[in-house]
Amino acid sequence: MSEASLREIQDYYGKVLRTSNDLRTDACTTIAAPPAAVRRALSNVHPEVSARYFGCGLVAPQALDGCRVLDLGSGSGRDAYVLAQLVGQRGAIIGVDATPEQLAVARTHEEWHRRRFAFDRSNVTFIEGDIARLAELDLTPRSFDVVVSNCVINLVEDKASVLTAVERLLKPGGEFYFSDVYADRRVDPNAWRDPVLRGECLAGALYWGDFLAIAKSSGFLDPRLVADRPLSIADAEIAAKLEPARFFSATWRLFKLGELEPACEDYGQAVQYNGGILGSEAAFALDKHHQIEAGRVFPVCGNTWRMLSETRFAPYFRFYGDFDRHYGVFAGCGTSLPFDEGAQAVDGSCC
Repeated sequence: MSEASLREIQDYYGKVLRTSNDLRTDACTTIAAPPAAVRRALSNVHPEVSARYFGCGLVAPQALDGCRVLDLGSGSGRDAYVLAQLVGQRGAIIGVDATPEQLAVARTHEEWHRRRFAFDRSNVTFIEGDIARLAELDLTPRSFDVVVSNCVINLVEDKASVLTAVERLLKPGGEFYFSDVYADRRVDPNAWRDPVLRGECLAGALYWGDFLAIAKSSGFLDPRLVADRPLSIADAEIAAKLEPARFFSATWRLFKLGELEPACEDYGQAVQYNGGILGSEAAFALDKHHQIEAGRVFPVCGNTWRMLSETRFAPYFRFYGDFDRHYGVFAGCGTSLPFDEGAQAVDGSCC
C-alpha cells in the first residue's frame, strides 16, 4: 500500500470516525445477533473500545480454548478482547493495527480487561504495523492456530500478499476466519482514489470471483462461506459513485490443509458430531451449508472430512470411511454468486 493511501486510511479511522455512528454506510457494521458465549464476552468489553468498533461480521470461530490467535486490523481492540476470553488464560491474542489513535484506545484498557476477566496476566498484545507488510513484522511463521480479520483486508491494495502472509503464519491445520466486504463485479479502480469510498470499506471490495482465485493461489484450496448479507448504501452520493455494483458483507473460513481438492469430491465418507464445543452443543456449523447436528451421522465430501479430522475440531467428531474409493463430485458444486440477496436459505447438503 502506498504511504499516501495508508495515511488517508489512518486519518479516516483515527480522526474522521470517532465512533461507529460516524459511518455513512452500513458496510463496516455488524447486525447479526452473536451466539450466547460471544454476547457474554461482549458485555465484558470496555464501552470506549466498543464505541470505536468498525467491523462487518463476527470473527469468533468455535473451539478457541488455548489457541494462539492473530487479529489483523485489531483497531480499538473489541474483537481482541472478546477472543481473549474465548481462548482463556492458556491462549494468546496478538492484535496488529496501523492507526495510532485506535491502538491507544486498545492499550489504555488492557489492564482494565485483565481485571475484568480475572486473569493472572493479560493474554493480549497489540503491535503497530501495516497488515499489507506482515512479512516485515516480528511474527513467527507457523505459530498461530487461528488468524482473524474484521473488515480490514478491503483497505489493502494487494490482497494476495495478505493471504500469502497469513498462510505462512498459520500452523498446519490452522484457520483464517475473517469478515469483509465483497462485490458482485469488479469495482471501478478509480474508486480507490476516493478516501470516503475507501474508508467506508467499498472501494477496495473484491469481486467475489477474484477473491476465490486469490485464496486458492495463496494455498487455501477450498474457501468456505460461513455467513453473508447484502449491504444497503443509504447515502445517495456514495451510491451514485458505485452503481450498479452490489455489495455484500461475508464471513469466510480458510483452512491451511495441503491435500484439499479443487472441488468437493465424494468418497462415501461421513462424520458424527459428539457435541462438547461451547456454543455449539446441539449442532456444529462448519459453514453455510454444513449444520451438523450432534449424534447424527452426516455425509461429507473429502475436503470437509479433512477440515474436521486434521484441525482442532477432530476431538469432537467420529469419522466414518476413508479415501480408498471415489464416487465423483458432489452435485451442486458450481461457480454462481454464492451470496444470498434476500433471506438466507437453509441447506443441509454438502455443497
